[in-house]
Amino acid sequence: MKLASFDDRRIGVVEGDTIVDVTAVAGVDSAAWPPTGMVELIANIERLKPAILAHLDTAPRIPLEAVRLRTPIEWPNKVIAYPSNFHAHIEEMKSRNGAVSTFGAAGQGFFLKPSSSLSGPGDPIVLPAVPGREIHHECELAIVIGRGGRDISREDALDHIFGYSCLVDVVIRGKEERVMRKAFDSFCPVGPWITTVDEAPAHDAIEMQLSINGELRQHAAMTQLIVDIPEMIAMASSVTTLEPGDIIASGTPAGVGPIADGDRLHIAIPGVGEMNLDVRQGDGGWHKVWDK
Repeated sequence: MKLASFDDRRIGVVEGDTIVDVTAVAGVDSAAWPPTGMVELIANIERLKPAILAHLDTAPRIPLEAVRLRTPIEWPNKVIAYPSNFHAHIEEMKSRNGAVSTFGAAGQGFFLKPSSSLSGPGDPIVLPAVPGREIHHECELAIVIGRGGRDISREDALDHIFGYSCLVDVVIRGKEERVMRKAFDSFCPVGPWITTVDEAPAHDAIEMQLSINGELRQHAAMTQLIVDIPEMIAMASSVTTLEPGDIIASGTPAGVGPIADGDRLHIAIPGVGEMNLDVRQGDGGWHKVWDK
């Protein structure tokens, strides 16, 4: 299935260029706060799946172009991200500033992004007003946890994945703490939906690419990861209990670069999804911490 959040936080199954509303059959209150409907669906998918599939047989289809897709999981328990997880990206960052650890993700571990940084395919990336700083795109795969747990073994890790989505990690370049530079609202677009593992490519057959204004900037395969997907889950769960709906960001390959007002970003992961994202310059976000 391809599960999406749309309009006023309703839940839908995407089929071709249409979407089927499954909010009611999934028992989701789209008006509830916090907006945890998709997390609840993921946590209860085995119980809910038969009713959802039966609903798809007779339910009306809505054209995708008639709805506004949101980020699929608006309120995950956590967003875990792996830095420096491709050797070529480590080398390009070392050549730029010499400040990147040579250990990569295997030696650095992971960091967290706030859920407030999440946005969707219908939302622009809003650049903060930080004159003199470059703000870069980072193309990544989002790994969505389906079955939680602690101290998950590498051998069992794939059984804990619910599905995959496209993710862009946006960052202000500089020497400030990494989380702060990656935490602005709209700095983590995820979407356009979650493709469940049964419909997605095998974890080691996934490729991703990102273009800016039609120019290819990044392209890589999951076989090039330093810390691969099973090991990401094993490492993260050795520290923190993974919960249904948690998002793990894979890390980005070489080719990162600046984005600016008016740019259009395209991320594509065959068999998973693709998004077009507009970049807009905002007026807020400045603090003296950036004045260095």
